[in-house]
Amino acid sequence: MQEITSKELELISDALTAEGLICKKARAYSKTLTDVELSECMCKIADEHEQRYSALLSIIGG
Repeated sequence: MQEITSKELELISDALTAEGLICKKARAYSKTLTDVELSECMCKIADEHEQRYSALLSIIGG
């Protein structure tokens, strides 16, 4: 595997921050919603962003 450049690392770091924030917010919203369908949708969104976060983290060896 090729070395990650500092610019790529910076971009991955920014993406990790965004994915983590979206995941946390979606989970928080899912707990406050009274509509079951919307709550489940927010959980699904949180899960998808958590998967992306994990994939990005694995790129940098975390």
